[in-house]
Amino acid sequence: MIRYKEWKKKTEMKNISKIVITGGPCAGKTTALSWIRNAFSQRGYTVLIVPETATELITGGVAPWTCGSNEDYQKCQVELQLEKERLFEQAAASMEAEKILIICDRGVMDNFAYMNKDEQNHVMKALGGSIVSWRDSYDAVFHLVTAAKGAEKYYSLANNAARYETVEQAVSLDERLISSWTGHKYMRIIDNSTDFEGKMRRLEMEVAVFLKEEQPYQIERKYLIRMPDLNWLENTMMSRKIRIDQTYLMSDPSEEIRVRRRGEDGVYIYYETHKRTLEGMKRISTETRLSHSEYRRRLKNADQSRRTIHKTRYCLTYNNQYFEIDIYPFWKDQAILEIELRDEDAKIDFPEQIELIKEVTDDPAYKNASLACL
Repeated sequence: MIRYKEWKKKTEMKNISKIVITGGPCAGKTTALSWIRNAFSQRGYTVLIVPETATELITGGVAPWTCGSNEDYQKCQVELQLEKERLFEQAAASMEAEKILIICDRGVMDNFAYMNKDEQNHVMKALGGSIVSWRDSYDAVFHLVTAAKGAEKYYSLANNAARYETVEQAVSLDERLISSWTGHKYMRIIDNSTDFEGKMRRLEMEVAVFLKEEQPYQIERKYLIRMPDLNWLENTMMSRKIRIDQTYLMSDPSEEIRVRRRGEDGVYIYYETHKRTLEGMKRISTETRLSHSEYRRRLKNADQSRRTIHKTRYCLTYNNQYFEIDIYPFWKDQAILEIELRDEDAKIDFPEQIELIKEVTDDPAYKNASLACL
């Protein structure tokens, strides 16, 4: 058996990505898994699929209604999910393939949609995990919106023996699942705005962009907004509060390099990001996850002409859009809202609680790099 440290070293040296494909009932997830496997096998990837744990357990007789309690069941499901993923990662590290894509048919955070807060806390304590360590162990999350929301005539219970939700229940569950993953730094929501084939093609494109198989540019729209109601943000189900500390490093003038500490409740993950601007709103961005010790070493190369940016970020999902609202300690009456788009002309549907002051996408004064200047 491969030793843990050897496995971790091999995983870091290889091009291994672990993503989640999740979604509400009858969202097209089964077809999506086959579609993505075929598409990326043709692009030269070895594609591994971690099967959905809930279906395995329920069809095998282990279910919330057969266990002592829902909490007992959820402990079983989360523990099995974690172990399956560990074994798939271990197997991937032993393979000779140059590019490996691990696709999880749902991930650990899907379970949170079926638990109340007390149950969530008990499961995390029992298994020694946290929201940050579990949610952010995945490199990207792709949520397929249920057919019950926008494609109602296609909603069916016939193709999954474990499915039982009505249309109304499916919509509610879809929103709880989105809420469970809200806060992940790379989350994409694939809605029903096109036909089903179009939905699958949009998913394929989003995965390709994440893997940098397509041009990995970002189209960011940035707005200066009135300070939002923090009580609303902290109490709405579709928002998650994240702490970010961002430090800029010495770099060539044509490139921006920064390191970030990102997390909540005292648990953090660490990243290094390199950004280059192409033209207009398009930028190429590459990101690498760091260990805590690597992060500390990078800080030694900090640009001393800039302060570390400390901010509170609220990740907010609204009408299948993923907003990021940044609150800075040096502003009392305003904040920054950002959204990433694939189309510069895409319509943005802002929540009624957000009051826009102006768009600042192309205003360098509102970039973090400028706000960091001493």
